[in-house]
Amino acid sequence: MDRTAEFRRWKAQCLSKADLSRKGSVDEDVVELVQLLNGREPYFTTSSCAGRIILLDGDINGFEVQKQNRCWLLVTHKPCVKDDVIAALKKANGDAILKFEPLILHVQCRQLQDAQILHSLAIDSGFRNSGITVGKRGKTMLAIRSTHGLEVPLSHKGKLMVTEEYIEFLLKIANQKMEENKKRIERLYNCLQHALEKENITNSRPKEKIKDKNKSSYTRKKKRNPEEAHSKCFTEENVKECENDDDLGISVTIFPEDY
Repeated sequence: MDRTAEFRRWKAQCLSKADLSRKGSVDEDVVELVQLLNGREPYFTTSSCAGRIILLDGDINGFEVQKQNRCWLLVTHKPCVKDDVIAALKKANGDAILKFEPLILHVQCRQLQDAQILHSLAIDSGFRNSGITVGKRGKTMLAIRSTHGLEVPLSHKGKLMVTEEYIEFLLKIANQKMEENKKRIERLYNCLQHALEKENITNSRPKEKIKDKNKSSYTRKKKRNPEEAHSKCFTEENVKECENDDDLGISVTIFPEDY
């Protein structure tokens, strides 16, 4: 079986499976992006979370908070209010942690070149922690993710260690991060849609005949200036949103399979 046929088989199997996530369905803020990707031949999504605010309870294992074996006191994909957190904290018996987790989207790509194109769009849209994994069986996975998360301990052994005023302050920051996360998702969707429309226009044009027979059909691709590549991706309505971004460069990070 050739690679293209095998990829189509993987895609059909994945999209036919039941959603085994806690929610059991794709998050509202990422539905259109998921549908756009799954409707294109070179891509399909394997898992997604649009971003969420969660309150976890349990024991902190070293310096890293593990979601496994912890009690989920609160989870929301929308802005959160103080009263909901205070009510959830009353159920805490261990070390309660308030977290904001931005978008995480795993996309399997037909080949490395397809992954690099989508990776470039993700970086331009603000998801600067995105990376590509190439597996031994030829599976090319792209993880679209960002770095603007939040993780703060609120209680220890069931005892609240901060004031309600501080919780309200944290939620203000978390909700701002949620709003920024939503803007980045919309930016990625617009970038991807714009790139696909441009591709369709290019493919619909008749190929020009080469007048000079001695001219080689191979032309070395000129290395793109990162700023030029960035400007080509964005539509006019979201250029202003990106003017304050500090890193406009485009890079491709290849993570090992067991990253």
